[in-house]
Amino acid sequence: MSVIQQLSSPVIYLICGSIIVFIAAVCVVFAVRAWRAGIAIGMDPAVLKRIVTASASFSVLPAVGILLGVIALSGALGIPWPWLRLSVIGALHYETQVAQGAAEQVGIHLSGSEMTGSAFTTIALLMSVCIMWGMVLNLFLNKKYTKRLSKNSSEGGSSFGDMAMTAMFIGLVSVYIGSYLGQWISGNGRFTFTGTMLPLLTALCAAAAMALLTAIAEKFRLKWLEDFSLALSMLFGMACAVLLNAVV
Repeated sequence: MSVIQQLSSPVIYLICGSIIVFIAAVCVVFAVRAWRAGIAIGMDPAVLKRIVTASASFSVLPAVGILLGVIALSGALGIPWPWLRLSVIGALHYETQVAQGAAEQVGIHLSGSEMTGSAFTTIALLMSVCIMWGMVLNLFLNKKYTKRLSKNSSEGGSSFGDMAMTAMFIGLVSVYIGSYLGQWISGNGRFTFTGTMLPLLTALCAAAAMALLTAIAEKFRLKWLEDFSLALSMLFGMACAVLLNAVV
């Protein structure tokens, strides 16, 4: 049995599935407690039902982006592990980035054909350990950090949280775009422009789709479209990648 088959074996499904079921049960418990708390403070049950319905409906399509991440990683890491990582605390951009970086460091491409047991152990360990510090630090710093996030916004200016998220997003995008440009431009220490343009063109297509959806949402006041724009942009980018692969 190959490594990729072992990573999708019933035992792995059982281990990962058990954790996901536990997390889902915790969510149900807190949802029930939140409902009872709402009733206790005098909220109208009809209003609570509308909130639950709206929250459920607005969670479906954005989750498509997470599903795409599971599908993208399943070819190299099997289905259970990406399913677990993206169901508990993982983020799509984080999981794919760390998995790819860890695979490169152990000397393989992120693919099922090259995956080994030791490589998977390294990748899975890094994916788990590197993201756990948010939870650990929250135990000691969350209260103070939350006050810092909202300090400037209460004074009428931009909050530290908004500026930090914007800065981190710009930095993340810059790293990816720089990597894509490097794949296209560099070669043997010279600007040869002989590499692949596919990642760069795919990113540009997805960015154009995101800009268009954002403009439509703002112009026509479609608040719900903002929640779906990421997943739709990813789907459009993947479709463009398939089409461009036949040309580039």
